[in-house]
Amino acid sequence: MSKDELMSRVAGEIRLLQQSFDAFDEAAAGRLGINRTDLRALDVVLGRGPVTAGELTAALRLSPAATTTVIDRLVRADLVARTRDAANRRRVLVEATDAARAAERSIYRPVGEAGLRALARYDQRQLETIIDFLGTARAVQQEHAERVAEETPD
Repeated sequence: MSKDELMSRVAGEIRLLQQSFDAFDEAAAGRLGINRTDLRALDVVLGRGPVTAGELTAALRLSPAATTTVIDRLVRADLVARTRDAANRRRVLVEATDAARAAERSIYRPVGEAGLRALARYDQRQLETIIDFLGTARAVQQEHAERVAEETPD
């Protein structure tokens, strides 16, 4: 196979991978009874630990009002709780509940473990190449997400 054919195949596999991520996220959101935006917010809270509403607003690229609505829905679903920051009692944090941690274990841990088993077949050099590729792909996606967000429709 030529380099161009291989690059085309990689591009096709990336597209299919993105579609599989979307399908997984849709299934996870459905299982939790929340929408995809709420799932994105929950992922931020689970991944970063307690966050402020402002940090969540920035991570999700939503308005503060929309972020408050997302937090309210996640509180009603018992997936996050608002708590006072012990270091600054005026600051409110959004943190994952035990129910969210249990959902994380039941939904995401199996796919994470399967991914680790799949990666075990690669040697150190190949894993370094995969890491480099994923970082490059993420940077390209981020750059073009920003470009699209900044462009005004004709």
